Amino acid sequence: MNAACLEPVRTRFFPTHSEEAMAMLARRGLRPDRSKEGPLFPEDLDDRAVGEFCEWLGHYGFRLFLRGAIQSSESFLPSAATRYLTKAQSGKYAEALVALGLADRISRSRYMLKWKVRGFGAILEWYVGCELERRFGFSVATGVTLHVRGGGGDLDVVAAAEGKLVYLELKSSPPKNLTAGEISAFFDRLMLIRPDVSLFVIDTALRLSDKVLPMLVEAYGSRGRKSLKPKRIAAQLWALTPHVYAVNGSRDLMANIGKAIAAGLIALSPKP
Repeated sequence: MNAACLEPVRTRFFPTHSEEAMAMLARRGLRPDRSKEGPLFPEDLDDRAVGEFCEWLGHYGFRLFLRGAIQSSESFLPSAATRYLTKAQSGKYAEALVALGLADRISRSRYMLKWKVRGFGAILEWYVGCELERRFGFSVATGVTLHVRGGGGDLDVVAAAEGKLVYLELKSSPPKNLTAGEISAFFDRLMLIRPDVSLFVIDTALRLSDKVLPMLVEAYGSRGRKSLKPKRIAAQLWALTPHVYAVNGSRDLMANIGKAIAAGLIALSPKP
């Protein structure tokens, strides 16, 4: 009788998530939020330029160049953006940014980006998210913050399709900058959101077996689990388990990501 007389607990307003990827996180009892996102591009950038920018980002050399250009606080010399390209290649990429409306040429040799971006990582998240939608028909959310006490943090990319949740952790820095804390945080998020397929993606052409794989194996084993024996399923594409993969950007970043997702979904499918 007393229970029937109690007033219901008033809860705060919960946002409606139109994207299936965000809704799947909410159904897991989490509070996904994208309110901290800022504009990635100048306001006057049209859809055509955005599409062309996405095509340019498919080139590893262009991504290296743009990463260096973003790190320049003011104007930059194309040849100084990265040491891995020829002067001609750097000049071509700088002119491409101008043609897209993303940079201005301020002198004969110097350029400046037309907008302030949080960092290349935000661009990489956007690019991977766009390609997951365009190529594979996923519902995608990028730069998702989880408001969870003692855990959570940002999810780079979450994607939903076929009732499955895919989580991608993206690293835009070279493997030498990877820390044990970042690896540990990746496994923390796996335990928190329990995705069906997970990818640890480093945008590099360097071998993963030299540093990245040993760090992933060590972090996994430190959690009291049996030792991992990564299985190579393609060039620089490794299965840590049937549902967790390590991927790099060698040759074609999105092709590598697509292969890993396909392998993960097939592993979840019933045998014929």
